[in-house]
Amino acid sequence: MLPGKEVHMSLVKVMLIGDVVGDPGIAVLESDLRSLIAEFGASFVIVNGENAASGFGLTPATLERILVAGADVVTSGNHVWEKRDLWPFLDSEARLLRPANYPEDAPGHGSGVFVKDGIAWAIINLQGREEMSPIDCPFHMGERLLDELDGKSVITLIDFHAETTREKESLAFHLDGRVGAIVGTHTHVRTADARLLPKGTAYITDLGMTGVVDGIIGMDATICLNRCKTLIPFRMECAAGAVAISGALIGFDTETRKAVSIEGFGRKVALVQGGTASGVVVDGTGPGNEKAVG
Repeated sequence: MLPGKEVHMSLVKVMLIGDVVGDPGIAVLESDLRSLIAEFGASFVIVNGENAASGFGLTPATLERILVAGADVVTSGNHVWEKRDLWPFLDSEARLLRPANYPEDAPGHGSGVFVKDGIAWAIINLQGREEMSPIDCPFHMGERLLDELDGKSVITLIDFHAETTREKESLAFHLDGRVGAIVGTHTHVRTADARLLPKGTAYITDLGMTGVVDGIIGMDATICLNRCKTLIPFRMECAAGAVAISGALIGFDTETRKAVSIEGFGRKVALVQGGTASGVVVDGTGPGNEKAVG
């Protein structure tokens, strides 16, 4: 920068929320999401809702609750097909995405451009194939969808719903510099690797889970333990107890549409006498990191 010359950057923030698990996960969004949006100054909110209906899939009612709670777009993953009454909404509700690399004949759409407060956000939902169903290639589909966006004034983000860290990081390095951000979902555990990649793409391997933390990936611990010990597929149920919102906050320069920061965050909410008590811990890279917010 030349002496005496200042560079003013216009910053916009997007909040991404990890897999919402059951009614407890939806309830914490309803009680805390809007206050969290205000605290962090987020302009756009993306929520992965694929476990919202008792831990498996979405229903029209759970989708509506997430949208009313403050989500601008709801992404999903392999459980999106669990509830058949949702299928018509995959075609009719633009704010609901399913992974784009399912076969073309599958209901719904895997990407969209959403304009809010003058900013155009291009959101892409992809699903991995390692240790998951062998659907179409997420690498080729990601390239194709980004090719379609070339030349457009949009901020691009990908929710990559995948099992392995290797596949998530591979897609991120493959598309580094072509997409504003790639965030992983599916494993329900927020990772501590939020960073800007060498060519500028913001990345985190997994956003974590929004649901009960006193369980196993949001589900009843006793049932999960019995399934593991006996290999009997007992019916899974959501856990009870303290809940948390988990995700990431990414800052973008509105002029270049490139990421300038990414932070992972978690808010735990516990029932106390007369209401709730909560605290936020934020970790990440880039300017403006809030290390702890009460």
